[in-house]
Amino acid sequence: MAIELALIASKLQNLSTSDHASVVSMNLFVALLCACIVLGHLLEENRWMNESITALLIGICTGVFILLLSGGKSSHILVFSEDLFFIYLLPPIIFNAGFQVKKKQFFVNFMTITSFGAIGTLISCCVITLGATQAFKRMDIGPLELGDYLAIGAIFAATDSVCTLQVLNQDETPLLYSLVFGEGVVNDATSVVLFNAIQSFDLNQLNPSIALHFLGNFFYLFIASTLLGVLTGLLSAYVIKKLYIGRHSTDREVALMMLMAYLSYMLAELFYLSGILTVFFCGIVMSHYTWHNVTESSRVTTKHSFATLSFVAEIFIFLYVGMDALDIEKWKFVSDSPGTSIATSSVLLGLILLGRAAFVFPLSYLSNLTKKSQYQKISFRQQVIIWWAGLMRGAVSMALAYNQFTMSGHTQLRSNAIMITSTITVVLFSTVVFGLLTKPLIRLLLPHSKVTTSMTTTETSTPKSFIVPLLGNARDSEADLEGHEIHRPNSLRALLATPTHTVHRLWRKFDDSFMRPVFGGRGFVPVEPGSPSERNGNSHW
Repeated sequence: MAIELALIASKLQNLSTSDHASVVSMNLFVALLCACIVLGHLLEENRWMNESITALLIGICTGVFILLLSGGKSSHILVFSEDLFFIYLLPPIIFNAGFQVKKKQFFVNFMTITSFGAIGTLISCCVITLGATQAFKRMDIGPLELGDYLAIGAIFAATDSVCTLQVLNQDETPLLYSLVFGEGVVNDATSVVLFNAIQSFDLNQLNPSIALHFLGNFFYLFIASTLLGVLTGLLSAYVIKKLYIGRHSTDREVALMMLMAYLSYMLAELFYLSGILTVFFCGIVMSHYTWHNVTESSRVTTKHSFATLSFVAEIFIFLYVGMDALDIEKWKFVSDSPGTSIATSSVLLGLILLGRAAFVFPLSYLSNLTKKSQYQKISFRQQVIIWWAGLMRGAVSMALAYNQFTMSGHTQLRSNAIMITSTITVVLFSTVVFGLLTKPLIRLLLPHSKVTTSMTTTETSTPKSFIVPLLGNARDSEADLEGHEIHRPNSLRALLATPTHTVHRLWRKFDDSFMRPVFGGRGFVPVEPGSPSERNGNSHW
């Protein structure tokens, strides 16, 4: 009996020590997040730095400090986890991007964005896979199978859309932002779908039917994920409009918006779809319908709440990656051959540069062939920036690499350890070096970007930008177009010659006639007790 009591007391003491260690770790991590925000504010006007790079460098410095304190045993206070990244950190970032994206720029360039994000990712994956297969077989890095080489292609074809948010400005360079970030979202989704398909297919029996099945599965995931996001967004709009939840509690409608947004992502994961695409399009639909159905105070609250959650998640990810990069367990397996690890990282960086160039310039050329206006075409300088801004690799690449080459974050195989350390090296180098040079490159190639973009876009960065219709801006309403005759296309050729105005006009008629009466949106004023809206009745409809 005494022995059992002693064992129980020992377990409780160990548990208490473990809990205390977790509290200490979380205190340190939160303090580091605060430091990143303060330093980011101080470096706001710096032409080189941004908050993602600041957080990454702070994470690395903290990792070095912890490594020294622990006597070389450990460098991090939290272990990198795929679940933490994909389930908790990525959804608010992607949702906020869809919620605040300038929809006119995004949908006008939708075909270009889709071709860059889907076809471009496939081209990049093929280039990286073929290059890695030829190079790594000549290098002594250990045994790698066909599935490993294909996984390497998918891992390093995934751009870092999170870092893109930090280095490009939506108001200064709206066209570049919509192209690079829109491509990044589709790219991330495509990379994850490719990676999962590679792991699920039997690669020992490759034949044309499997290739067709793979392509069919990809298009199914793309379309189904998009539809799920749209339907979830419409459901939230309908519920909030129908029930007038804000009459009794603005907290409830804010909470419902947040939970429905997160539910869209989790439903996609439940049905094995792409949560990234789902939550992105859910954000777009919610900004077009749901956001206008809530009370004025809830609009301000949701706008800043989503932006804050996204901001903190971004900083968390880069701090997390920086600290985990110096994990001694990963590096000790390659300590006897640092040259091989450096060579592997160099080859991967070269393939990333080549793989991105292989689709950015050809697809931009094809995109320009479909556009008559010179202002709508992507200039060579803009193509260079698109190529450069998409070179950064981040947490998506790390999460996929951990999935392929480790078990619970650890590996005992030399070849797997080399791939993990090479991934970390590529992520750090690309984020810091390419990220640092992106802003100066934009200033060099597009010195008058602020002037030109103010002429080519009429959208503002104020909260009024949320009143923008799905395929145009506020002044393009039917009432404003009454005095200007828009010729209806009398043939398919005429339709293709002026697609933007045609699709915009058809969408506006459909939206005004069928969608807004059911789901609300711009022009719908929710009843708020004691507000002018309630006293004036439906005068704003």
